[in-house]
Amino acid sequence: MRKPTSVNALDKLGRVRLSKHFFMRDMLHSEVAQIHGLANIPDDPDLAIETGTRLCEDLLEPLNARWGRIVVRSGYRAPDVNAFGNKRGFSCGTNEHTAAGHIWDVRDAEGRTGAMATVVVPGFLDQVTEEGGWRRLAWWIHDHLPYDSLWFFPKLWAFNI
Repeated sequence: MRKPTSVNALDKLGRVRLSKHFFMRDMLHSEVAQIHGLANIPDDPDLAIETGTRLCEDLLEPLNARWGRIVVRSGYRAPDVNAFGNKRGFSCGTNEHTAAGHIWDVRDAEGRTGAMATVVVPGFLDQVTEEGGWRRLAWWIHDHLPYDSLWFFPKLWAFNI
């Protein structure tokens, strides 16, 4: 698949089903891109679909099955969007650090592929209110999922996986 250059082509990419509960469209939304008029579209849609499918099937679907609906705060980031966010201090790493992470269609320095999403799990958020309660979810992920990295944030106990 070529990089979408029309509304119809982007619509077609957005309708690609990555797993039972997730579509590519779920992963393309970006407040940074939207408010600053940037296109958050993969240059290599096939690689983005491949890595996004692995993320959704291997990590997000099991989370969804155990804890309920997953809210994607940030999924795919185009290199221009990520670089803009990094430069402006919007909690985006450098493109080199984010390749094979939020930038799904760019291999990292070692040539590896990967995908990352920042998610919130409302079902978990509603169950646990004590300080440090996020550790329960972190341990569940550690014990049950084949993740590479996991970073928790204080707002809504969002995390990168």
